[in-house]
Amino acid sequence: MDKKNISHFLTLIVPVYAQEKTIVKNLLLIKKALDAIRYDYEIIAVIDGKVDDTFEKIKEAHIEKVNVLFYEENRGKSYAIRLGMHYAKGDYIMFLDSGMEIDTSGISMLLEHMEWYNADIIVGSKRHPASQVKYSLSRKILSYGYYLFVKLLFGVGVRDTQAGIKIYRKHVIEKVLPRLVEKKFAGDLEVLVVANSLGFTRIYEAPIKLDYALGNVTSAATLNAIQGIFMDTLAIFFRRYILKYYKQAHTKITKPSNLTVLTFK
Repeated sequence: MDKKNISHFLTLIVPVYAQEKTIVKNLLLIKKALDAIRYDYEIIAVIDGKVDDTFEKIKEAHIEKVNVLFYEENRGKSYAIRLGMHYAKGDYIMFLDSGMEIDTSGISMLLEHMEWYNADIIVGSKRHPASQVKYSLSRKILSYGYYLFVKLLFGVGVRDTQAGIKIYRKHVIEKVLPRLVEKKFAGDLEVLVVANSLGFTRIYEAPIKLDYALGNVTSAATLNAIQGIFMDTLAIFFRRYILKYYKQAHTKITKPSNLTVLTFK
């Protein structure tokens, strides 16, 4: 039997920002990993703003099974992933950060966990006992502090909500997507909180390989991101428990007026 003759179809969303020097190589690495799995697939690269020639590089490369969503105004990683979800055709919908800090072997690992546990969501986790991680002490301290913060506010049953690889069943995304608001820092957490509040409680962790040499957390950009994620996390708490916002579906995602869609068969 052809390994692709399986009922499930995978959509892998890759949010991209300012990566003209590396994006083609990274997409080819992701495609190589996907060619080895037993599901057919599509890749959706969402280019979050015109800051360099990332779009032109992908367009010139013409990589098979890569779809491209491109808009000129930067809107944030969480928005980019949500837009990709809106266009996803897969029975399984996954996203993977494009910087390649997470090894592409995590793709098949999360898929196998999804099947094994019959899960709603599988979260790639730095704190899974089988994970192999390399990142700075300052990053570890911040990550653990954020885990405790999230556990206190939401009681989410996973130990790492922020690693840049996750997979969802399509019917979960169909229910969750119209309720999402976050555009920048805490979109990963918002999906988990909303899914759990809707009764999708089969959420489990899978191991990943991660090499993230951040160094000391001192730059203004990094400190701004830290502040942003904590503020966005408090906003999710306010919407979840005070406003009860997530109880109702709201509007579909607003597409950029200048959205370009390319498909390479």
